[in-house]
Amino acid sequence: MLAYGQPCLDASDADAVADAVRTGWLAAGPTVHRFEAALGAHLGGVGCVSVSSGTAALHTAYAAVGLRPGDEVVTTPLTFVATAATAALHCARVVFADVEEATGNLDPAAVAAAVTTRTRVVTAVDYAGHPAEYGQLRKVAAEAGAVLVDDAAHAIGSTYRGVPVGALADLTTFSFYPTKNLTTGEGGAVTGTDPDLLDRVRRFASHGMVRDPQRLREPDEGGWHQEVHSFGLNYRLSDVLCGLGLNQLARLPQFTARRAQLAARYGQLLADLPGLRLPEQRPWVDPVWHLYPVRVRDGRRREVYDRMRAAGIGVQVNYLPVYRHPVFADLGYRRGLCPTAEAYYAEELSLPIHPELSDADQDRVIDALRTILR
Repeated sequence: MLAYGQPCLDASDADAVADAVRTGWLAAGPTVHRFEAALGAHLGGVGCVSVSSGTAALHTAYAAVGLRPGDEVVTTPLTFVATAATAALHCARVVFADVEEATGNLDPAAVAAAVTTRTRVVTAVDYAGHPAEYGQLRKVAAEAGAVLVDDAAHAIGSTYRGVPVGALADLTTFSFYPTKNLTTGEGGAVTGTDPDLLDRVRRFASHGMVRDPQRLREPDEGGWHQEVHSFGLNYRLSDVLCGLGLNQLARLPQFTARRAQLAARYGQLLADLPGLRLPEQRPWVDPVWHLYPVRVRDGRRREVYDRMRAAGIGVQVNYLPVYRHPVFADLGYRRGLCPTAEAYYAEELSLPIHPELSDADQDRVIDALRTILR
């Protein structure tokens, strides 16, 4: 089966992991600090905290904001369930706002209509790697007195008006799952420019532990002393995985360039295919295409999906609107809540795109699509 996404690994990645193991640090240690510093520098000089997954990054970001029962989080339904589920786990009320028809990203006008006096967070998702409209979203969030969070699981390496994703929102979360633009095997990160928010992120991701002598309530207890001032979890990333992450980060420009080549090639070779709509790119955005989401017209998406998979081509659908998952339906969310997102989902099909995809592999995808849709 031709994968729609897969990690890009070579001998240098294995060497980097081996080098990390040879240091003797298996848990969080010096390689973690090097990875966080390098990632923050790559994203324009932001602060960075590494965590154990993209889901952990979201859960930690919401904890740092201080979400409490009754608070509202306005977000998109066109995303992986973790964007909303991690807010619900803090007992916040998730409010789904509709998406832009052109990009599948959170619609700032829909967000403006959805915010209330209880809105604590607005969470955008950079769908497929195309950044959301942060200029407008930041204004809406500021007027609501809300924190702006960017779920950038798809978008490391993307820019919006020349600014890297990771420096556009109050807090940005990344995923380094194997299919993402760079991988640590499992892992994630939270970035931001507010030192206080990032300090809360770091503490929550390490059991809420405080070790700074200046902040201890009982500083004279002894050199071993550490205190928990607020509850947290163990979401730390290991040195071994950060060894892989450092090497992958160095290779990210190469990965990004290949994804751009593949996206351009799809755009050129599928432009005249009837019944298919290609993804749009705003002029002020430079996306890293984590997904290549086409839309299949005339109610044929299921047919095309089944026939492509039968041909050994691993297309995928991203995503079922979050409120259609039974866990949200059981909370009272109903279909029809976000009609644009539902219409997008009904047609969306993600074609294979990753740095290991050869031109010949891509030609196979294109030929199969042409055979089915002609």
